[in-house]
Amino acid sequence: MKNGLQKFGKFLSAMVMPNIGAFIAWGFITALFIADGWIPNAKLASIQPYMLTFLLPMLIAYTGGKQVGGDRGGVMGAIAVMGCIAGVGGFDGQPMLMGAMVMGPFAGWVIKKFDKAMDGHMPAGFEMLINNFSVGILGMIVAIIGYFIIGPFMSTVLAVLTAGVNVLVKAKLIPLAAIFIEPAKVLFLNNAINHGIFTPIGIEQAKEAGKSIMYMLEANPGPGLGVLLAYAVFSKDKVTKSSAPGAIIIHFFGGIHEIYFPYILMNPIVIIAPIVGNICAITFFTFTKCGLIGPSSPGSIIAYLSMSPKSQIPLTILGVLIATVVSFLIASPIIRMSDGKSLEDAQDDMAAKKAESKGITVDPGEKKDADKVKKIVFACDAGMGSSAMGATKFRNRVKAQRPDLTVINTSVDNIPADCDIAVVQAVLADRARKSAPQAQLVIINNFLQDPNLDGLYEQMTAKVDPAVQTAAAVEEKAETPVVTRNSKILVEEGIKTGLKPVDKFEAIKAAGKLLNELGYVEEGYIDAMVKREQTVTTYMGLGVAIPHGTGDAKKNVQKTGIVMLQYPEGVDFDGEKAQLVFGIAGIGDEHLGLLAKISEIIEDPERLEQLKTTENVDEIMEMFK
Repeated sequence: MKNGLQKFGKFLSAMVMPNIGAFIAWGFITALFIADGWIPNAKLASIQPYMLTFLLPMLIAYTGGKQVGGDRGGVMGAIAVMGCIAGVGGFDGQPMLMGAMVMGPFAGWVIKKFDKAMDGHMPAGFEMLINNFSVGILGMIVAIIGYFIIGPFMSTVLAVLTAGVNVLVKAKLIPLAAIFIEPAKVLFLNNAINHGIFTPIGIEQAKEAGKSIMYMLEANPGPGLGVLLAYAVFSKDKVTKSSAPGAIIIHFFGGIHEIYFPYILMNPIVIIAPIVGNICAITFFTFTKCGLIGPSSPGSIIAYLSMSPKSQIPLTILGVLIATVVSFLIASPIIRMSDGKSLEDAQDDMAAKKAESKGITVDPGEKKDADKVKKIVFACDAGMGSSAMGATKFRNRVKAQRPDLTVINTSVDNIPADCDIAVVQAVLADRARKSAPQAQLVIINNFLQDPNLDGLYEQMTAKVDPAVQTAAAVEEKAETPVVTRNSKILVEEGIKTGLKPVDKFEAIKAAGKLLNELGYVEEGYIDAMVKREQTVTTYMGLGVAIPHGTGDAKKNVQKTGIVMLQYPEGVDFDGEKAQLVFGIAGIGDEHLGLLAKISEIIEDPERLEQLKTTENVDEIMEMFK
């Protein structure tokens, strides 16, 4: 049940989150220019209903269709949702956000099935004709289904849900929603609730009243802030106490609520604090008739206040303060009386729950004592780019304190039997457990910038005998091989700067095409790069992506090569922006030296920024010497 809700929430989130900017734009236009806004302007306010009725549903439907059926699925989704919008009367009907969440994926599925049926049966010379007419004809049919069935049905569902919420609001029972919201956040179920229910109902209420309390329920940063403040003041664990102030900044101003989840997991009973804090805040908002005019995303105090009506900003601040104070007062005695687990253990628990939220249920294994760990293996699908970069960066980070550690990389299906700790991305955790049943798993999102890598560093540098470090350092100096860099691996022709943003798969194909043009790979390697990205993201963190082929595509590699594509405005890799896309094809370990150099450069913020923005190819080549 929980896994089903988590997958559902993740699917909804993937449709909504890429378009949050459009929601914010709609919210700002509403807040600024409507009759009761900051600077009323009837002409500019007239933009708002067009965005709500047409733009937002079309963006969501396009994104949902593209998720399922690629670019053709996106176009199908946009066509299909227009049927829903027309079916409920356009401006006179309810906003079709929920309809878009249904029609987009459905339309993408329809065209995906058609394309699969036509695979290998397309008459030569008729490809473009069939591709265009199939989208047109099937799009028309799905739009008609949306007009007569899906649109009216979703309108009824939304009306029922809205009526139910209105009953709860009138009965003053809406604060009880916090009992479900706060645990859901820690269990990564919040997206199913927030994007599946709160946002559509909030938009319907805001359309009529100009604001909605639904936007305030999950995004309030106060409950989490109270917990973090309590840890900053009363935690007995020095590591936890010293980490809390930084977490406060990230949570309160950055809006990344996920940062406080490990602090809840350390002492699960602490969950009472944000629950009661949010109940008090929602009660206050209910009695003062507060609401936001649009979604607050991310849930930072800046976004929260920017979506508040001008006249209610003091009340909104007071509501956040109430949640913070109540949460702090309840959490403080619990934290003072409880030893709890360490922050590192809690982060491991959070990683496991995050993997579970993606449908992956893997036991990370018992945490190993630092002095018993001799080998750490970073593993990715092919063992070529992502894991190599991650291993290099972590090796450089830990070698001063733990020169006795061996840190290597490999493919996830070939983790050696003497591996003590395996570092893998969440979607590869199942394969890693089968490959290395003896190892502790550290489950991450990306290889360069992940909280669980910080936890691993703390784990490896705690309570290690200095004599062992010294002896191991001498041994490592004698045994560490020297990896040379082949100057022909990266050439001037393999560097492209100042490129305009594109879809991530287009960027990956462009990198593969350049590898092919320079003679590094055969054409079939390009498809393998796309397939690799569909399995697990090649985004590394810090604005860097390293797409490469799957393990079985090594047969398509003619010689080792690396190309660099620079996108100053960034390419969207599932919500992360990559300004640098390094396409890699490797034979053996020939490319590792250059990867080590890339790792060295990106650890220097100034050089990394220079690499992301300079248009001078000679300057880039000089950096890699």
